[in-house]
Amino acid sequence: MRFETRAIHAGLEIGNPSKAIIPPISPSTIYEIDADGRNDSDFHYTRLGNPNRLQFEKVAAFLEGGEAAAAFSSGIAAGMAILQSLNPGDHILIPEDVYSGNRRMVQKIMTNWNLESSFINMTETGSIESSIKPNTRLLWIETPSNPLMRITDIAESAALAKSRGLITVVDNTWPTPVNQRPLELGADIVLHSTSKYFGGHSDILGGIVVSAKHDDFFEKIRVIQRFGGAVPSPQDCWMLSRSTRTLAYRMRGHNENADAAARFLEGHHRVTEVYYPGLESFYGHDIAKKQMTGFGGMISFLIDGNREDAIKMVAKSKLIKRATSLGGVESTWEHRRSSEGEGSVTPETLIRLSVGLEHPLDIIDDLAISLGD
Repeated sequence: MRFETRAIHAGLEIGNPSKAIIPPISPSTIYEIDADGRNDSDFHYTRLGNPNRLQFEKVAAFLEGGEAAAAFSSGIAAGMAILQSLNPGDHILIPEDVYSGNRRMVQKIMTNWNLESSFINMTETGSIESSIKPNTRLLWIETPSNPLMRITDIAESAALAKSRGLITVVDNTWPTPVNQRPLELGADIVLHSTSKYFGGHSDILGGIVVSAKHDDFFEKIRVIQRFGGAVPSPQDCWMLSRSTRTLAYRMRGHNENADAAARFLEGHHRVTEVYYPGLESFYGHDIAKKQMTGFGGMISFLIDGNREDAIKMVAKSKLIKRATSLGGVESTWEHRRSSEGEGSVTPETLIRLSVGLEHPLDIIDDLAISLGD
């Protein structure tokens, strides 16, 4: 089956004895134990597993091409489970312009775990290789990066990691499996904040880890999921499964609208630089074209001016909402540096734009109003 068909039909048989076209929500926190005793594969307590979570995990694994998946209550919880599956004293490599929430997680929490980290530029494989230490255990890739859109060659980096015995994790939240398939390029694990494009309507909080293999490392993640307790509710999993059925079609709209908006911004005299992997002028375009089938709905751009000018520009919009998240059907944007805090390498004049599914000309009209003459 093709992607669109898999997204609609995968996992519908799980917890669905009536064969309803839309599977039911299973809100029960407990399940009756068989008279012959408890079987580990049976549902018995919802934190350990429930039909809606199992269904969404199956769908996400199927779409990413992995053997196993574990759903969490947020993207941060999913990322933390990966890092907590390492041993104290292990070292990780992570992008210097990584999502600020992940930066805080590593620096504010995982340092107490005695986890060592190096924040590096991952646009060149050589810089990754030169940063590997004897205790390096994991390579964390974010491509395109948030918010500078830096592109990392997944296949090259994963091959290097495998040759050195490292686990490769790719945060695939921005591209989604519609636009990028890291496991097919050699990555071991894919991570998503499902609050974004999987949910797609700015009304669900969640995260998921998909593993290429159902191996010992994934089982560590599963143990943290079940006994750490940061699990999504059955309602959230049901909503995520529902939204995922339209993911392919929504992403096509995000891709097309963002491409149109990026080309408008590239030609505007008040914009000094546009970061969008679909632009031929973009530094990482050739690598992006090699590993992506679409370039996503996220754009970052620099304006001619200073921090205050950027903040004022964002405030002028009539259609685009001022908000810090992304991936919804509505367009949103923000002065990104204001949200990132300590350790940020984001320029003060950068605006991050999540292009929604409004008509592209309406989005461009609102950009024109905000940018002015």
